[in-house]
Amino acid sequence: MMTAELLDGKAFLELTIERLRERVAALVDRGITPGLGTILVGEDPNSQAYVRGKHEACAQAGIASHHRELPASTSPAHLSAEIQAFNDDPAIDGFIVQLPLPDQLDEEAALLAIDPEKDVDGLHPVNLGRLVIGVDAPRPCTPRGIQALLAHHAVPIEGKHVVIVGRGLTIGRPLALLLSLKEPNANAAVTVVHTGAGDLGVYTKQADVLIAAAGRPSIVTPDMVKPGAAVVSAGITMDGRRLVPDVDEAVGDVAGWITPRLGGVGPTTIAMLLTNTVEAAERRAS
Repeated sequence: MMTAELLDGKAFLELTIERLRERVAALVDRGITPGLGTILVGEDPNSQAYVRGKHEACAQAGIASHHRELPASTSPAHLSAEIQAFNDDPAIDGFIVQLPLPDQLDEEAALLAIDPEKDVDGLHPVNLGRLVIGVDAPRPCTPRGIQALLAHHAVPIEGKHVVIVGRGLTIGRPLALLLSLKEPNANAAVTVVHTGAGDLGVYTKQADVLIAAAGRPSIVTPDMVKPGAAVVSAGITMDGRRLVPDVDEAVGDVAGWITPRLGGVGPTTIAMLLTNTVEAAERRAS
């Protein structure tokens, strides 16, 4: 029987939207409506669902939505022109190019084409560099969302040992940087491990906070978890039509806190996407 407290990302998103409404209203009173843009290439159903969810959350927060949907046959020049149009549009405070892109398009080139000040995903090399040196900039949404979710549930981070399984660009590496900064809800001792590190349990059993972001189904099992630890499953894999997390559900019998199979980290990513957009609008207003 599960004993762990659930780290409920859906409830966190709802609370974030409620708080953002006040900030958006204050901006609107000054004649500024925050705007989030999305560029979607192709007809991937998962990508369409992700984008739709982002714009539904925007509507709830009072943020204006701007969307471009391009055919799968879109050329690099056409995509570049659409990105530049969003860069130049003063009504758009931040935007994303939804990944993955069709094979003929270069994801790195698309990311580099985004104005770093409008990079609400926080993954532009300029903004990742700002994260490395600890200066203010849009921060990666999923790592920031994980940090905020832990803080919301009063999970101790400062001075604790955080172990991250996975070294990817979108979660593992930036999250390690974020949680090691000398800031509130950070300042942790962070260890990053991966599937090439041998027996992962040697490391994970030392973790006060364990974050799995490897994209390997049930890579973290109960015997790998320190009793009472906070466990976050940030990686998911499609098994047919079912989403399978990196953390085995039985870990809930050992952990002190755990994300649910659905509605854990995903909604926090949207929460931080909206937050980054509102922060960009506030910088525009200052």
